[in-house]
Amino acid sequence: MNLNKAMVIGNVVRDPEMRTTPGGQNVTSFSVATNFVWKDAAGQKQEKAEFHNIVAWRRLAEITNQYLKKGAKVYIEGRMQTRSWDDPNGVKRYRTEIIADNMIMLDRAGNQDFSGANSAPRSNDRQPSYTNNMSEGVQPAPEPSEEEISIEDIPF
Repeated sequence: MNLNKAMVIGNVVRDPEMRTTPGGQNVTSFSVATNFVWKDAAGQKQEKAEFHNIVAWRRLAEITNQYLKKGAKVYIEGRMQTRSWDDPNGVKRYRTEIIADNMIMLDRAGNQDFSGANSAPRSNDRQPSYTNNMSEGVQPAPEPSEEEISIEDIPF
């Protein structure tokens, strides 16, 4: 059995950039920073940032491009992939990326600016989650049905 699964919670480092492949598929790339905090032998607090390259395809690419902005807190789930190419000098280059399958926006809707104006706070603080299902496109992930969700509560 094999498993290739990556899960990160962090902050978007730069606004996502969306492109369209020659075949007509949308692809968005962005980076997420995570912090590792520990105490060294002397008891001093240490912190190290890691930067993760994220790639989203199809409908998930459109959603991440539209709603994620620099500084936003986000959960990304996907698989690791390393690709290689030769640069113009003939040197082999490598890039490891997380190919996103799922994205959950973790900022509160009342604090996030989705449309250029501050959104009104919602009574329900849960954010939508998106799953990239190859055969069916992107579908909202099922949520526990504690209360009825109205169209007005959806931030997009």
